Amino acid sequence: MQSARPVVNFDEAMKQLVADVSDAVPVKPGQPAKQDYEYKRAGMANIFMFFDRHRGWRKAKVTAYKKSTDFAECMRELVDIHYPNAEIIRVVMDNYGTHRPASLYKAFPPEEARRILRRLEFHYTPKHASWLNMVEIEIGNMNQQCLNCRIPEREMLISELSAWETQRNQEKSTINWMFNVDGARSKLTRAYDKLISQN
Repeated sequence: MQSARPVVNFDEAMKQLVADVSDAVPVKPGQPAKQDYEYKRAGMANIFMFFDRHRGWRKAKVTAYKKSTDFAECMRELVDIHYPNAEIIRVVMDNYGTHRPASLYKAFPPEEARRILRRLEFHYTPKHASWLNMVEIEIGNMNQQCLNCRIPEREMLISELSAWETQRNQEKSTINWMFNVDGARSKLTRAYDKLISQN
């Protein structure tokens, strides 16, 4: 069951698409498959990642870019598709330039931007401490469990990510986050002092 006020961590990662120059040598009895060290670059893809630790849910969305309009579309999908019944979705993210309400006004008519923003509450990690965003751990899991091989094209990337995310969501895989507010304040004294003095 979804919370009425879920906390969703959000970030993006880039993936270099890489193709083989020559065909791999297939598996033979007693010998593993062999892949040539030489490869060719086949472009870049952006991966937006949503992660709800309490629900054990994640969504990886592949886009060509990470522009303000791409961010705005992610927020619309979060509100309308992923959490249609939530009262307020608390979104934790870093201070990247497009992670702002203005991005929604750039992408949508004002009334549509306001409709979406009424359901969102943005929370930013301190500058130079984006590792406090739990989605960074899930992106690391994605890189190790799914993207640790050559992926030559966007369609294959989407397919691989979909299979990975489906399995993780079915298992309700989550993170045992041990870092609490007191730990953050003691470790990030300078960042929190600045935040306190601004309020």
